[in-house]
Formats: sequence, structure tokens, C-alpha cells
Amino acid sequence: MTKSPSTLGIILFGATMIVFFVVYYFFSGVNYFDISLKINAFVLPIMYAGTAFWSVKSYWNNNRQVSFKQAFNRAFVPMFVGGILSIFSIFAYLNFVDTDAKKLLNYQYVQRQKSELDQEYTSARKILKHQKDIDELDQKYKERLQSFTPKAVKGKDMLTASHFSGYFAAILIFYVVLSVFFGAFFRTKTIYQEETNQE
Repeated sequence: MTKSPSTLGIILFGATMIVFFVVYYFFSGVNYFDISLKINAFVLPIMYAGTAFWSVKSYWNNNRQVSFKQAFNRAFVPMFVGGILSIFSIFAYLNFVDTDAKKLLNYQYVQRQKSELDQEYTSARKILKHQKDIDELDQKYKERLQSFTPKAVKGKDMLTASHFSGYFAAILIFYVVLSVFFGAFFRTKTIYQEETNQE
């Protein structure tokens, strides 16, 4: 029996929260931010794309005619439901339940940015040969370091409601593009069946 897109979305939401809490409980140390970033960049997109594919494919297998709109909805709805429920839940947990985890993520985010700045500065300094260029680079580096002083980073929050809205907007683009692809790919089943029947 083919599950409804909404049901698949709730299942996907549950799976997302399991991944979130596995990382939260077992990897919330010095690499918490980096591991979370990798999970969001690699694991979750595969999980959501796989669910969308399975949703469309199972419907495609059980229906003689599949339009673009039907295929699009079968792919988009599970990802949208799972994604928006996950975003709201994670936002609420980090902002109202465990604010220490939020502080840790914000701190590691700033440290990661500073580390990247240091690496860029070191690499660029090795390449430059003229003292004038080196002095100019040193000056720009010192200016950018000011954004990492305790006063500058105090209150810096990448996990506010507006930031989460921005994250979800970017994710939504991924959902739409993937759903359009699946919609265009699976809508052709009717044509294939008609050709087979004519033979």
C-alpha cells in the first residue's frame, strides 16, 4: 500500500529528529558544529531525496497515469512536511530547551570563521613577495580580526528565527528543484504504457 505524502513527511520528520539527537547526544563536543554542518550537507539531502524518490516511485508503480503535478506533489510534500516540522522543532529545542547547545554552536561557528580567516591569511602571505603587498595584507587581516573580538562577537546569534527562516528558504529551493526533476521524469509513464500496448 502506497503511503500518503503527508505520512511520509511525518516519518521523514521523525528520522530527521533521530539524526539530530544522535549528533546532539554523541557528538556535542569540540566538533559539534562541524559534524552538524556535514550532516546537513550530506546525510539529510540524501535522506530527503531518497524519500522523495520512493514516494514518487511507489505511486508510479501503482497508477496507470501519472501527471507532472501528481509526481511533483508526491516528491515535494514529504520533503516539505518533514523539513518544516524539523526546522520548527530544532529551533524550539535550541532556543528554549537547551540554550547551552545553542551557545556552543554559535561559539564554534565564530571559531570556524576565524580559523578560515587565519588559513586564508597564511596562504596568501606565503605567495606574496613584495613588501608593499604584504603590508597591505597584514592591514586587512588586522581589520578583519576586529570582528572577532569579544565585544564584536558578543550576542552574535546564527540560530535566531530569521536565520532559521533563511535556512529553510534555501532548503525549499532544493525541494522544488528536486521535485521538478522527479515530476518531469516520472510523468512519462503513460507514454511508455501506451507504446507497449500498441505493440
